[in-house]
Amino acid sequence: MLKTLAVANYRSLRRLVLPLGRLNVVSGANGSGKSNVYRALRLLAGCAHGGMIAALAREGGLQSTLWAGPENLSKAMRRGDVPVQGTVRQEPVNLRLGFAGDDFGYAIDLGLPIPGAPTLFGHDPQIKSECIWAGPLLRPASLLAERRNNVLRLRQGRTWQVVHQHLPGFDSLFAHCADPQAAPEVLRMRERIRGWRFYDQLRSDRDAAARQPQIGTHTQVLADDGADLAAALQTIREIGDPDRLQAALHDAFPGTQLQIDAHEGRLMLGLHQPGLLRPLRAAELSDGTLRYLLLLAALLSPRPPGLLVLNEPETSLHPDLLPALARLIAQAADQTQVLVVSHAARLVAALTAQSDCQAWVLEKEWSETRVHGLAALDEPAWYWLER
Repeated sequence: MLKTLAVANYRSLRRLVLPLGRLNVVSGANGSGKSNVYRALRLLAGCAHGGMIAALAREGGLQSTLWAGPENLSKAMRRGDVPVQGTVRQEPVNLRLGFAGDDFGYAIDLGLPIPGAPTLFGHDPQIKSECIWAGPLLRPASLLAERRNNVLRLRQGRTWQVVHQHLPGFDSLFAHCADPQAAPEVLRMRERIRGWRFYDQLRSDRDAAARQPQIGTHTQVLADDGADLAAALQTIREIGDPDRLQAALHDAFPGTQLQIDAHEGRLMLGLHQPGLLRPLRAAELSDGTLRYLLLLAALLSPRPPGLLVLNEPETSLHPDLLPALARLIAQAADQTQVLVVSHAARLVAALTAQSDCQAWVLEKEWSETRVHGLAALDEPAWYWLER
């Protein structure tokens, strides 16, 4: 389980060190930086899939994602005595992301390429440093893998072994060093990150694929867009926990029964609702009803992930459904770590009522995202690997 998430110089997250628990909810006003926390986690996941640089490019490149304010805000600037302006930079340009659990931690530092290099990709961000360590805190003695620019070395007992001297600046160490014998910790970390799941693109509009019959195959993990909804729900009924599925459905829609039919290998989803003579097919369901079924399939997966991240799951849902959704999320947190980003006050209140929920409210101060009520001394200890 992740115990700490650390981000530096990513959009409004100039410096964020966030403690995490089994169930976490991040809320705040519009523009407070909630989506940036979600995006930072997705960028970290991109390291293990080899897509981090491409993800930054889709966001406009490193220059567009870097903290846009001065390196330091003086007291005079905060008081308004002098205008906010840049000063002499003390540190190199960097965007840093990392996390740590009780067993392992990982951090990456991205910067700009050396000026004047013979390439047309002169604005492509480069990985300046990267490391994996044992335990919750980065210390020299706990380092297991260390990458500085193009050189990667691994700890071998009491010594270090250089395994790569020409790593491409756009490739993470996960792409070149996930060997089960030479670097089992790297492989384990890569597979752990690859197991994270993110749901922010579940479609419930009129043309959503979830409304159409789909080829039926065992589906233990719901697709990002929910296209294989019928197969995912049927998989839960056959090899998952059908009782929890039915209970969660009744919690939101009392008396409703799920029906899934097969025709020529395609699965069709339907709901039997009280008072109706026939089931309503997926194409007839309201956006909110279909959205709740998508969340059911995601949260009751027979193969729970190490980390499940939901971005604004309340979209399209009636406020009366939010307590049922909160109970569903809390039950899922018994088997997996869950992080919810939301601005629905009723959902946030229902989640924070759980005894083991970590609730953080984000706010802006001088355009910098801060955690309300989290003082510097209350933050988890965190150190970055120096370049």
